[in-house]
Amino acid sequence: MVRAAARGAGASSRLTSGLNGSSRGHTIDRVGLFGRVDVDLSRLPSRFPFVLITPQYETERLLAERARNAGAQIIEGMEVTGLHPTNGGAHLQAGGASGEVRTFAPSFVVGADGVHSTVRDVMSIPFPGRSVMRSVMLADVRLAEPPPDILTVNATRAGFAFIAPFGDGWFRVIAWNRHRQVPDSESADLDEIRHITRQALGSDFGMHDARWMSRFHNDERQVPHYRSGPVFLAGDAANVHSPAGGQGMNTGLQDAANLSWKLAAVARHGAHLSLLDTYHDERYPVGRFVVRMSHNLLRLTLVKSDPVRQALSAVAGPVTGIGPVTSYVARAISGIGIGYRGGPGAHPLAGRRAPDTPLAGEGATRLYELLREGKFVLLTHVRIAMQMLRSQGPSTDTMASGGRHCRGRTTGWRSRFRLPRRPASR
Repeated sequence: MVRAAARGAGASSRLTSGLNGSSRGHTIDRVGLFGRVDVDLSRLPSRFPFVLITPQYETERLLAERARNAGAQIIEGMEVTGLHPTNGGAHLQAGGASGEVRTFAPSFVVGADGVHSTVRDVMSIPFPGRSVMRSVMLADVRLAEPPPDILTVNATRAGFAFIAPFGDGWFRVIAWNRHRQVPDSESADLDEIRHITRQALGSDFGMHDARWMSRFHNDERQVPHYRSGPVFLAGDAANVHSPAGGQGMNTGLQDAANLSWKLAAVARHGAHLSLLDTYHDERYPVGRFVVRMSHNLLRLTLVKSDPVRQALSAVAGPVTGIGPVTSYVARAISGIGIGYRGGPGAHPLAGRRAPDTPLAGEGATRLYELLREGKFVLLTHVRIAMQMLRSQGPSTDTMASGGRHCRGRTTGWRSRFRLPRRPASR
C-alpha cells in the first residue's frame, strides 16, 4: 500500500463523522461566495453540519492514528521506485534517502500518492487534462483584525482572495493576481498577497507574520481508468481539480472508503475479483462531477467583466435563497449528496446515503457507530427482527432495528446476503 497524505485544510461532515468529530480545528457552518451569497451548511442531515478547518498535519496525524489502530504498518522515509504486475499481484520496489532498498510482493497496490503519482507514472497510466490557473499564492498568516467567522471568497478584475481560519489564531489565505503570472518557483510576496486581498475583499485585515508562503498552479485532470490489473489509483493520483468548492480531501477519502471494503472482501472473504471493477464504475463519475463543478465555480470566480460579475452576484443571492437550490449546493459542497446508481432492478434508494438512524433498546447506539466497524449491518423493523430471532434461536451476531438493537444469531439469513464468490477451481 502506498502511503497517502491528505491535501488541503478543510474537512466536511463526511470526514468529521468518520473521525468521530475528534479533530482539533475551527468549525464553519456557512460558506460565503462572491460577496452576496451564503451557503448555509447548518441544515445538512448530519450530526456534523459544518466544514472543519484544521491544519494538514493534524489531518495526517488523525488518519495515521486510525490506520495504525486498524493494524496498518506505515513505513516512513521511503518512496516507490519501481512497480510491475505479476501473475499473483505485483512486485513493488521502494527506496530511502539513505540508499536502503526494499521489495514487496503485494496482492494489490493502491496509488494514493498525489498529483505527481509515481505509481501512475511507472504504470504508464495517462492523466489527460490541462492547467487552468498559474501562479496562485498561498500563505498562513496572522490577522490583526480577523474577518467574520465565515469562509469567504471574492473576486474582482484584479484577481481573487480566499481566507479561512484554522481556529488557533492562524489563517489560510489564497490569492491570485490576474496581472502577474510568474513561475511556481518564484517566491510568494506578502505585500502582493495583501494588495490582492484588499482588491478582492476590501481589506487585508492587518495581515502579518506569514509563517509559510508558496506559489502553485491548478490542473484539471482525470485518469481514464481507476484500475489497471492489481493496481488502483485514489485521490489526487486519480483526479485533480481547482480548490474551488473544497472537494479534494473528501473526494480522496471517499475513494479510499469505496475501495477498501472491496479489497477486504476479495482478499479475506473470497469475493470475486469482478467486485473490484465496481470501484471505477462508481468513483469515476464522482471524480468527473467534482472536476466539472470546481471548473464551473472557478470560471465564475474568474469572470473579467465587472457588469457580468455584478449581474451574477445580484442573481446568485436570491437564487440560493430558494430551499431546494440551497440544499443541493450544500450537499454538493459537503459531499453528503454523493451517491451511486443501482444496477438493473435496484431500489431507487440503493447507493444513496443512509441516514444516521438512532437505535433504541439494550446497547442502543446509532447506525454510523455500527458501520464504523467496517462490517455489513442489516436494518429492519423491530417486528420483523423479533420474528427472525424467534425463528433462529439464541443470537451471536448483530442485528440492528429502527426500534431496538438486537444481538442475534443470523445464520439462516447469511445465505441471503452473500458476496459474489470466486469460481470454484477445476
